[in-house]
Amino acid sequence: MSAHSGKWTRPPFIANPYLRWATYIGALVYFVWVGATIPIDWERVVAGVERAGRIFGGAFPPSFERSGLLIDGFLESIKIAILATAGGVVLSIPIAFMAARNVAPLPIFYIGRAIIIVARSFHPVIVAIIFVKAVGFGPFAGVLTLIVYSVGFVAKMLAERIEEIDFGQVEAMRAAGAPYLSTLFYAIFPQIMPRQIGLTIYQLDSNLRASAVVGIVGAGGIGATLANAFGRYDYDFAFAITIVIVAAILVSEGVSGYIRKRLA
Repeated sequence: MSAHSGKWTRPPFIANPYLRWATYIGALVYFVWVGATIPIDWERVVAGVERAGRIFGGAFPPSFERSGLLIDGFLESIKIAILATAGGVVLSIPIAFMAARNVAPLPIFYIGRAIIIVARSFHPVIVAIIFVKAVGFGPFAGVLTLIVYSVGFVAKMLAERIEEIDFGQVEAMRAAGAPYLSTLFYAIFPQIMPRQIGLTIYQLDSNLRASAVVGIVGAGGIGATLANAFGRYDYDFAFAITIVIVAAILVSEGVSGYIRKRLA
């Protein structure tokens, strides 16, 4: 509380004023140093402004003349997102149980956590490039990429939910002599099912967005259609594709948010 105003004021993040100002000055010096040393080709930046003007000038008005190609790419993205979500969730459930410390032995726990860490370590675009090189261009590479992406998120969140369950129900089932699978289905699954449904809906929404990104590197879907449009300098068609992607994501976000709210 301030002695002059009589009102409470939040204490500073760093109490020592010398250390606080040293931190501020050090951060400022660091950002100035980064800005001065990062390699930027300013001539290319200036030329890029002119190119950007040509791109945006060619993008208006958007062209929906090849709507059939646009719809095919968008439907392919939906298929990729649905298949990847289904495959990712199916794989995530056993991996989540492996990565939950309260239900898995220590060696299995480490294996489960290692799988999740590996799945979360790489951006989907990097994983997509690897799968495109491995299985070729097309939606199959996109499905495999987003399965890995789904496992990294869903398995981690589900494992944390398993570790938060009321373990008394599990102990009661075990004390009654129930086998492992019965304990799993009647003591654990009912407690994690609401979270699992919510994670599945969220991941489907996320995979729909990600499918547009990984498609740019050849993993199929609407992203591949967008990349091809830019490659042909069809900026008006590319802008039309971008509008459809944004609209689809907005609708998907609204629907998934409504469903999650109903499940809460």
